[in-house]
Amino acid sequence: MTFKDLGLSEKVLKAVADAGYKTPTEIQKQAIPPALEGKDVLGLAQTGSGKTAAFVLPMLMRLERGRARARMPRTLILEPTRELAAQVHDAFKILGKEHKLKVALLIGGVSFDEQSRIIDRGADVLIATPGRLLDHFERGRLLLTGIEILVIDEADRMLDMGFIPDIERIVKLLPVTRQTLFFSATMPEEIQHLTARFLHLPVTVQAQPPSSTAETIDQRLVMAPVEEKAKRAKLREVIDARKDDIRNAIIFANRKKTVEILAKSLHKHGYNAGALHGDMDQYERLETLQKFRDGEITYLVASDVAARGLDIPEVSHVFNYDVPVSPEDYVHRIGRTGRAGREGTAITLVTPEDYKALVAIEKLIGKDIPWEGEAPSEEEIAAAVSGRRKKRRKPAKAKKAGAKGGEPSKTGKAGAETGKSTEKAAQADGDGRKKKRRRRRRKKKPAAAAFTPQKEQAPAGKTGGKTGEDTPAADAPAGGFTGDTLPAFLARPVNGES
Repeated sequence: MTFKDLGLSEKVLKAVADAGYKTPTEIQKQAIPPALEGKDVLGLAQTGSGKTAAFVLPMLMRLERGRARARMPRTLILEPTRELAAQVHDAFKILGKEHKLKVALLIGGVSFDEQSRIIDRGADVLIATPGRLLDHFERGRLLLTGIEILVIDEADRMLDMGFIPDIERIVKLLPVTRQTLFFSATMPEEIQHLTARFLHLPVTVQAQPPSSTAETIDQRLVMAPVEEKAKRAKLREVIDARKDDIRNAIIFANRKKTVEILAKSLHKHGYNAGALHGDMDQYERLETLQKFRDGEITYLVASDVAARGLDIPEVSHVFNYDVPVSPEDYVHRIGRTGRAGREGTAITLVTPEDYKALVAIEKLIGKDIPWEGEAPSEEEIAAAVSGRRKKRRKPAKAKKAGAKGGEPSKTGKAGAETGKSTEKAAQADGDGRKKKRRRRRRKKKPAAAAFTPQKEQAPAGKTGGKTGEDTPAADAPAGGFTGDTLPAFLARPVNGES
């Protein structure tokens, strides 16, 4: 099948040919025809499968008719990161060169005024990250009532970055009659709920099973020490063993601080390395990525900001310095290599603390990853995972009860003896708890009495003293002072009386 068979216009076909595309990928074959018919599309495919062109090409066909008005874009593409948004913007420059479209890019790190000027002139395509889009809308610089096509790209990454509430708010601002194209590499439960709410009778296209990895990627595991300095030395050892085969490589770490330290360490040891993480400003990030694409940087040490969607087709190796916390992130990380049918290599350093995460990854991708060199046994992995669980769940009282209940029964004894020993231990455990309760009751202070007896009544005629000393006796009649209880000052004569 060729791009001409998909029903694309002559303008689009010319741009595709000039870009060097010859045959459509599987996701493009399945997604473009229903998108051209105006249907909602739910596209599931692993990273590097050509999802960008799958929504850019039919969008170009739709934009051939009509034009945008000031502050009212016709199409909206939502991306989770600045890099992905900039990459889609570049794709429109290449594939849409015959259409002379006005494309606005709304991302952080760029002046609001500059972006507003582009919107004011009328944008056919609006490519944005959710936060910056809402900023423009709240300032009254943007209207979303003219959107004809909505594209939500890398939806699972949106979920990981906490953008789902923003996405829900944006969708409520759009026309109900829009066409929605929804693309994701994985389909967690939360994403399934979103598709049920955002899409109307969607056509589901699936190039590969969700969360699968490309068969062209050679995946390996390498045992590594827990201590960071020794672990960095192990990484250099693994890199040096493949030095002749490495054209360029991305080294992933879980934390931004680790990215900085690891990049400096590699540079110190003579490796041509650069860092990329979310705390860098936009100019530095784009500059570093461009240097990596141009070959000025051989080893790109990055956080998961570089794990999704970035189109760097010539990456030969991926090294996971840290095992990712989320199994889906492993799929996206190693998807930076082996793209478009090319061969790639993915090496993951694994410490004993990573066994649990490793088991989750192998369960997600549906296969075991082979070890290179020294490898732990299956029993060691199972013991490490289950051992931590038992240690967490073991109640604190169990040790004390065991100490008071005597030694546990030895293995190999008759069943009757084991039963008696267990019964004695249980009885001792129960007796111990009873004794504790008795001791607590003895130590517990008695509750305050509801009525505190008054002190003995002072003789009549005396006043003063501490509070409570002049209160009447308990058997004094209620209702006033009579008889002997009459205070002396009341018995004194009044002026004019004898």
